[in-house]
Amino acid sequence: MLFESSLRRELARAFGAALVVILTVVLTMALVRTLRQASRGEVDPQALLLFLTYALIGQLGVVLTVALLVAVVATLARLQRDHEWIIWRTCGISLTRLARPVVRVAWPIWLAVGALALLAAPWAQQQRDELRQRYEQRGDLQRVTPGQFQESADGRRVLFIDRNAEADRSGRHIFVSGTQPDGSLTVITARAGELHRDERGTWLTLHEGQRWQRSADGQQRELAQFERHMLRLADAAPPELELRRRSATPTWRLLSRGDAADQAELAWRVGLALSAINLTLLGLTATAAQPRMGRAGHLMFMLLAFVVYYNLLGATQGWASRGLGDPWMLALALHGGVAALTLGWIAWRDHGGLRRLPRGALAC
Repeated sequence: MLFESSLRRELARAFGAALVVILTVVLTMALVRTLRQASRGEVDPQALLLFLTYALIGQLGVVLTVALLVAVVATLARLQRDHEWIIWRTCGISLTRLARPVVRVAWPIWLAVGALALLAAPWAQQQRDELRQRYEQRGDLQRVTPGQFQESADGRRVLFIDRNAEADRSGRHIFVSGTQPDGSLTVITARAGELHRDERGTWLTLHEGQRWQRSADGQQRELAQFERHMLRLADAAPPELELRRRSATPTWRLLSRGDAADQAELAWRVGLALSAINLTLLGLTATAAQPRMGRAGHLMFMLLAFVVYYNLLGATQGWASRGLGDPWMLALALHGGVAALTLGWIAWRDHGGLRRLPRGALAC
């Protein structure tokens, strides 16, 4: 039918344009955040592009949801601005009939959001955690940027090194300032140093330098020169990296657990897919039911609804993880309530809110 085919084409074009714009914004924000983490020594600068890719995969489900919501609202607002919606309503097109082409365009995107939430996003988070932990477990000599003061992984040591360009395991003009657990301060300077590892951890061997130490109360100070001094930078790494964040746990593993926090995380992932469906239908209904708001008004209203919905989704996850309610009952109350509100609004607009057209209305 002419109505459905033209609407599907316009929705597809609007979705593509919105996706490009939102992806550009999200990618820029992720790049700035990743660069800031790299400058603080939390991310390996050599793996910056890989880390940014994983971060984008983790956010892609929300990006697709927002792009679809913007496409639906912008398309229907354009129909109302050009008075096309009035013509189609005169021909007997109802909101239920209008939802048909929208669902045909949206269902592959809904499936993509579900696959990203359940499979791709946890995998991407796991890869990000592994990259970060591997970088944190590297020696401080490898983590430091030549010519810059850099804090160590444990936060109790500051290093400065002019690294030899020909070998990453040696350096010159080394400065080390560290705070001991008892509060004493140690400052070491050396002409050169070498990095090596053994079964006990990572060590830095310093040559031709001096060591200055001050006690925690500031009463005792010691200054000593050395020809050779060994400094431990890191303990031996465990054989396997331990992933602590629950968001990086695979979905199949969450299904086999009965912990409330694990079930809350699983309900959150399923809720991301359900929220994409509810927000699309809610945007369709709200835009068609309020023709006088204009495109900007519709977008602001639906973006506010999106923020409220996702805040409620995060709140239900927090309540369920703390044992304040069953995660699936809370998810059913939230998503089922929004779905019932949307479907009820559609039914009211089609059957109760507007006068039904007579049987002899113009057929299009």
